[in-house]
Amino acid sequence: MSVVPFDLNFRHLRAIGAIVQCGSMSAAANAVSLSQPALTQGIAKLEAQLGVALFLRRPGGMDSTEAGYALAERGTAAFAHLAAAVRAGRRFARPEWLMTATQLRAFLSLADTGSFVGAASALDLSQPAIHRAVRDLEQICGIPLVDRRGRGIALSPAGLRLARGIRLARAEIAAAIAEICDVNGGSVVIGAMPLSRAMLVPRAIAQLVAELPHSEIDVIEGSWRELVEALRDGAIDLMIGALRPEPAPPDLLQTALLTDRLMIVGRAGHPLAGAASPSAHELASYPWIVGHSGAPLRALWERLFGSGPLPRAPIHCGSVMVIRGILVESDFLTLLSPQQVALEVDSGVLAAIGPQPEMSGRVIGVTTRRDWRPTRPQAGFLAALSNSASRIRNQDFE
Repeated sequence: MSVVPFDLNFRHLRAIGAIVQCGSMSAAANAVSLSQPALTQGIAKLEAQLGVALFLRRPGGMDSTEAGYALAERGTAAFAHLAAAVRAGRRFARPEWLMTATQLRAFLSLADTGSFVGAASALDLSQPAIHRAVRDLEQICGIPLVDRRGRGIALSPAGLRLARGIRLARAEIAAAIAEICDVNGGSVVIGAMPLSRAMLVPRAIAQLVAELPHSEIDVIEGSWRELVEALRDGAIDLMIGALRPEPAPPDLLQTALLTDRLMIVGRAGHPLAGAASPSAHELASYPWIVGHSGAPLRALWERLFGSGPLPRAPIHCGSVMVIRGILVESDFLTLLSPQQVALEVDSGVLAAIGPQPEMSGRVIGVTTRRDWRPTRPQAGFLAALSNSASRIRNQDFE
């Protein structure tokens, strides 16, 4: 049976770091306020759950195994996320040390389902048990976490911070379990924005599964706005697509991979398909499909016409599949990446309209949390992504 983060005893998990630091069971027991026999039993249970030795016993002390170091490092990061989430309203010096996995699981289920009934059903627990867990967390944090509104609830600002901290802590512990238990496996959760889906991400995934065939890949599609909060929560590992203009948000790290040049696209039989260099006036005489207000693509489209009047653009859409279908059946025009319509252009269904606009470059890259540390499969995917970008850049120069 696979182990999940909340299966582990958090007090024993915290003790792993203390043993690594102190080098002995007795000193670590004092550091975490446990008796030495209780800590010995707790470490043995963790080793049984994970199926690995965390320490090598020797006369006078303990030596950490590679698995022990990995769990200690990720566990320390997990508690740091919890500590940051309860920085306000503290009743205790280290409230994160008092939280149990049961309490955190219950609160996160409440946050995810939006009700005590839903949380109890999701965890197969009684509603009083969920109420008790949340109440205990509020006592530990010294601040209300839930606003009760009749039969419904809403998380307070402190509750929202704690929910994010729990998700990030869970992601760290899950990464530790993957590093310890899955030598060649593990998961990568990718947030794929439109410009990454045609070639960049598929090629990288194909390379990763060839190199690490036991890895699990989860691709979640969406825009930057739709994906960024999931990234901050640790629900996805990285986002790939058009980077935001600098400076990036302080909690996020952006890494450029390539510059994508857009092209004007229409159906193969479009009246402007044969024009060598249609003027802005000619382009403006046809209707356009554009991105939603505030999207980088929308801004580039507006720049295409300079100070002149913008053409009619009655369709606002970010789905390439929908856009391609509309183009084939009409005289609409749009701006797209050559990668997104390469198959349709090669097959003669769609066509480039005029030369590529000069101002159409967009930087495509990876966005991660600034404090994110990838597991082996995640690092492998980043390397594959860099290789995929290099292949695309080389194609552009051919």
